[in-house]
Amino acid sequence: MPLLEPEPTVLRPATTEGPAVDRVADEQASGTPEPLRGDLTALLGPEKVLHGLSDLVKYASDASPYRFVPQVVVLAEDIDDVSAVFSYAHGHGRKVVLRAAGTSLNGQAQGEDILVDVRRHWAGIEVLGSGEQARIGPGTTVARANVTLARHGRLLGPDPASAIACTLGGVVANNASGMTAGTTRNSYRTLASATVVLPSGTVVDTADPAADEELAHAEPALCDGLLALKAEIEADPELVARIRAKYELKNTNGYRLDAFLDGATPVEILRGLIVGSQGTLGFIAETVFDTLPLDRCTSTALLFFPDLRAAAAAVPRFNEAGALGVELMDGNTLRASVRVAGVPADWAALPTETTALLVEFRAPDEERQAAYEEAAQQVLGDLELVAPVESVTNEFTRDPGTIAGYWKARKAFVTAVGGSRPSGTTLLTEDFAVPPAQLADACTALLELQARHGFDAAVAGHAAHGNLHFLLAFDAAKPADVARYAAFMDDFCRMTVERFDGSLKAEHATGRNIAPFLELEWGPRATDLMWRIKDLFDPHGILAPRVVLDRDPKAHLRGLKTIPEVEAVADPCIECGFCEPVCPSRDLTTTPRQRIVLRREMMRQRPDSPVTDALLDAYGYDAIDTCAGDSTCKLACPVGIDTGAMMKDFRHRRHSPREEKAAALAAKRFKAVEASARLSVAAAERISDRIGDRLLETVTDAARKAVRPDLVPRWLPEIPGAAARRLPPTRKQDVVAVYYPACVNRIFGEPDGYTGPSLPEAVVAVSRRAGKPVWIPGDVAGTCCATIWHSKGYDEGNAVMANRIVEAAWGWTAGGRLPLVVDASSCTLGIAHEIVPYLTEDNKQLHAELTVMDSVVWAAEELLPHLEVVRTVDSVVLHPTCSMRHLGDEAQLRTVAEACAQEVVVPDDAGCCAFAGDRGMLHKELTEAATAREAAEVTSRHFDAHLSANRMCEVGMDHATEGRGYYSVLLELERATRPA
Repeated sequence: MPLLEPEPTVLRPATTEGPAVDRVADEQASGTPEPLRGDLTALLGPEKVLHGLSDLVKYASDASPYRFVPQVVVLAEDIDDVSAVFSYAHGHGRKVVLRAAGTSLNGQAQGEDILVDVRRHWAGIEVLGSGEQARIGPGTTVARANVTLARHGRLLGPDPASAIACTLGGVVANNASGMTAGTTRNSYRTLASATVVLPSGTVVDTADPAADEELAHAEPALCDGLLALKAEIEADPELVARIRAKYELKNTNGYRLDAFLDGATPVEILRGLIVGSQGTLGFIAETVFDTLPLDRCTSTALLFFPDLRAAAAAVPRFNEAGALGVELMDGNTLRASVRVAGVPADWAALPTETTALLVEFRAPDEERQAAYEEAAQQVLGDLELVAPVESVTNEFTRDPGTIAGYWKARKAFVTAVGGSRPSGTTLLTEDFAVPPAQLADACTALLELQARHGFDAAVAGHAAHGNLHFLLAFDAAKPADVARYAAFMDDFCRMTVERFDGSLKAEHATGRNIAPFLELEWGPRATDLMWRIKDLFDPHGILAPRVVLDRDPKAHLRGLKTIPEVEAVADPCIECGFCEPVCPSRDLTTTPRQRIVLRREMMRQRPDSPVTDALLDAYGYDAIDTCAGDSTCKLACPVGIDTGAMMKDFRHRRHSPREEKAAALAAKRFKAVEASARLSVAAAERISDRIGDRLLETVTDAARKAVRPDLVPRWLPEIPGAAARRLPPTRKQDVVAVYYPACVNRIFGEPDGYTGPSLPEAVVAVSRRAGKPVWIPGDVAGTCCATIWHSKGYDEGNAVMANRIVEAAWGWTAGGRLPLVVDASSCTLGIAHEIVPYLTEDNKQLHAELTVMDSVVWAAEELLPHLEVVRTVDSVVLHPTCSMRHLGDEAQLRTVAEACAQEVVVPDDAGCCAFAGDRGMLHKELTEAATAREAAEVTSRHFDAHLSANRMCEVGMDHATEGRGYYSVLLELERATRPA
C-alpha cells in the first residue's frame, strides 16, 4: 500500500492539548465489531459494507453540531438492500439511520448503530409529460434536478440554500423549503407521490391506484390505526383549529398532523406524514414532484436599511407588491459575507446595525416584469434606505451576474458567519418562524436574548414568511460554554412559543436540538399523537431514535462535537457538505468534508492513540492519493476552502528528501526529461502494437507494485501516441501573440483514428487564417507550467519551473507587450495563477506584466470574428475542464463549439474527470468513479465529435467513454474554417 510512504509519521498530529472529551475510544480502532460486520457482509456482500474505522468516522459528522460514530455503514444499492437492513435490525434489536447528503443541521443524518448511505446509488431524474412532473431519486441534488427541469421551463418548489448539495430524499424528509417556497411551494404541497419502504419492509407506491388495498392487506394494523387517529383528531374541533393554525406558519417541528385532515385514505395520510418525518417512519425510495413554471424574467435588489426594525417594517410592503422572495441579512451577516468571493470588500465597514433586504420579483414575460418593477419603485419611494459604503446602490437590476452575486452572499449565510467563528468552537444553526407582522419584534427579542447569554448576534432569514435563522458558536469542550448554550435554548424556546406562538423549527425539521422542546410548542395532546404515530409505523423503534421524539429534557446536550484546530486552510470548515457533489472521489473514497472530518478526529486523539494509527493507515490512499487536486471544492465552498491545496501540502510532507531532490533535478533538466518522455510514449505505442495493451498493463502493474503505485503510472489503452518531433515553423515578425504549446501537447499526439493537423499546427493555421499570426519561440522545450510539480507537492521543483517559465515568457512577449496564448487549460491556470506563490519577488513583478490567455479564449474572442465557417458537424459534446471553471472560460468553449456544430451539448453531470495530469494513470479507479455519470450521458447517444481543451482530460474522457476520441475544440475550429 502507498499509505504514508516513505515517511509514515509526518502527518501524525503533534497536539499540545489533551485528548478531547468526544474522541473515538481506543477499543473502536478496529472498526465494526463482530458479529455485526460478518452478518451484514453475508447478507449484502462485502462491497456494500463499510467497516473500517476511517469509514465510520467520516460518516460520523453532518452539518450539525452533533457527532455520533456509527457501528457500520451500508451502501444500499436498491430497495431490496434497504428492506434487508430493516429486517436485520428488527431481528437483532439494532437501530438504523438513513443518510443522503448529510446537510441536515440538527443531526438527523447521524446514528450510533447501522447507518445506511442512500445517496451514492440513488441519483436520477425522469421528466414526465412536458415537465409538469418529475420522478426523482432521493440521492439527486435539488440543483441537479433543476438543471434538467430548466430545459422544459420548469423547476422544483423547494429551494433551500444548500440546493447544490442537499438531496431530494432529505428535502422531503425534512420538508425543507428555502428562500421562496414558503408554505405553498414546499415538499408537502408539491410532492405528488412517493415510494416508501416502511420499517417492516413493506413497499408503498402512493401513486398506485391499488396502494390502499395492498397496504390494508400488508399492514392492517397501520391502516386501522391511521384511520382511527384521523377520526379522533376530526372529532376534536379545538385540536383541528390548532393544527390548521400551526401550519399557517412555516412549521417542520414534529410530524405533519394536518396529513390527517388533508388525506382521506391511509395511503394519502401516509404520503403527508412521510414529508418531514426525518427518516423515522420509513425510507423515501423515490419521489414524484409537481413542478412549477420557471419564470425567467427576474428583477432583484439588495436594499440597505439603517437598522433591523426599519428593514422588517418594509417586508409586508414588498409582499403586497408581489415579491416572490424577501430575504433579510443583519449587519453581522453582511460583514461576515466579505469572505465570499465576489462580495464587495467594503461591506466589512458596514455599521453593525445596518440590515439588508434581498428582494426578488419573477415574471413569465417582460410585460409582467415591468409591472412588478413599477410596483417595487412605488414601495421604494416611501422607504428609509441608506448607503453607508460605496458599493451600495439600492436599485433593482435585471443583470444575471449581479443577481447571482446577491444570492451567493445570502446563501452563504451559514458558511460565511460560521467560517469566521473563533477557532475551536462548534457552530449551531437554528431557525424559527413567527407571524410576519411580528417579525421586527422577534428580531429585536432574539438579538437581546443572544446578547444576554453572551453570544454574538447573526441573523438572516426568509423575511417574507416570518422565518429567521441564527447562529451560535460555543466550545463544546467547555462545560461552562455548554451550560450557557443550554440556558439560551431554554429561554429561546420559551420566548418563541409563549411570546410569539411561533414555530420552533420552520424548515430545518425537529432534529436532536429541538426534540426535547417539541411538547413545549405542541402541548401534551398533540405530542402524544406524534408518539402514537411513531408506534404505528415503527413499533419496534428501529428507525432514527431520538431524532424527532425524545423524553430526555437534556437530549440536545448529548453528542455535541468538539472542533479541534486543524491546518489553517481547512480550519474554517463547518462541515456543511457543499463541497461534496463536485468532488471527483466522492463515490470512491472520501470527500473534502470527510478529509477534514478525519483530520479533526486525529487531532482529538492523544499522540500514541491506536485510533490515530488506524486513521493514518487509511488516510494515505483514501484522502491524499485519491484527491484529484482539482480544487473544485474551493469553488463550491462559499468561503473558498481549498481542500485540494491541503492534500497537495500533505503530499509534499510525505516526500522524502531524496524524492524532493529528484523532482527538483527533473525540473532543472526538463528538456531531457521531456524528450525522454516523448520517446517513451512512442516506444510504448510500438510495443503496444506488437504485444497488445493487456501485456503492457501487466508490465506496468508489476512495476507499480515493486516501486510505489503513486509514483509509477499504469499503461492505459487510451494513452495517445507521441507528438511530432518538431513544432510547426513560425515567424517572429508582425505577430500579435506568442503561442506556447504546453509540454503535454509537445509529448502526446492526438487520439487514435484522428486524421488532420496536430494541435500546434491547427492553432498556428487558424490564427494565421484570422489575420492574427502567432509565434512559437524556438526554446519552449524544457519549459513547463509547473503543474506537474505543483499537483504532486514537490515544492522545490515547482519553484524551479515556475521561475523559469515566467522569465522565459517575459522575454518571449517583449516584457508583456504580447499576450501568451496557452493551448491547455490546466497549463493556462498554472501559469496565470498557481505559480505565483513560488516566484521570487523580482519574478512576481515580471509575472504581473504578463497577459496569459487560454487558447479557447483566444479563439472565441480574437479569431472567430475574423473567420468564415465553411463546414459544420451536426452534433458535438463538450467536456469543460475543472481548470476552465477556475478560469471562468466555459462560455468561450461553448462559443467556439457552437461555431463548429449545429448542436452543442454539455452533459448535465459534467465534472472534473480526475485524470489530473497523470493521476488517472496512477489511480484509474479515480477517473472511472469521477466520470461514471457523465460518461453514461455521453455514451447514451451518438455525437459527431467529442471536444474539450486539455489533452490529459481528453485522455481521461476517452478512458471513461470507451474510446470516443476526445480532442481539442481548436482542432474542430481549424477543420470548420479550412478553405474548401
